[in-house]
Amino acid sequence: MMVRRLLWALGAALMILPVVAVTGCASTAPPPPPESRSGRSDRGAELIAQYGCGSCHTIPGVNRADGLVGPPLNRFGARSYIAGQLPNNADNLQHWIADPQAVEPGTAMPNLGVTAIDAQDIAAYLYTLD
Repeated sequence: MMVRRLLWALGAALMILPVVAVTGCASTAPPPPPESRSGRSDRGAELIAQYGCGSCHTIPGVNRADGLVGPPLNRFGARSYIAGQLPNNADNLQHWIADPQAVEPGTAMPNLGVTAIDAQDIAAYLYTLD
């Protein structure tokens, strides 16, 4: 009787194993890109040029934004992290843009004096780059 129960439990476990293995390998769709509903993306592109972000970054859609110091910002909305440590969302991006030294002291990204409103608009533009 005990052996029969043991064999039944072993058989059940072996039948479930392929289901668990397949489920573990299943891929899900990536999350939608973050967005900034409070900013104006059209103004953000102008501000990126005004603040000189393109002197360090390559930024699609911004005239003369072909810098090679910082990372290129194409497909920004598809990225998981900002500065390698902050989850990519509008609040974190706005904080990073407005005060990068507060987020990562000593980072090569300078504090450009970007206002909170300007950071919203710049973030809104960057999230269109997915």
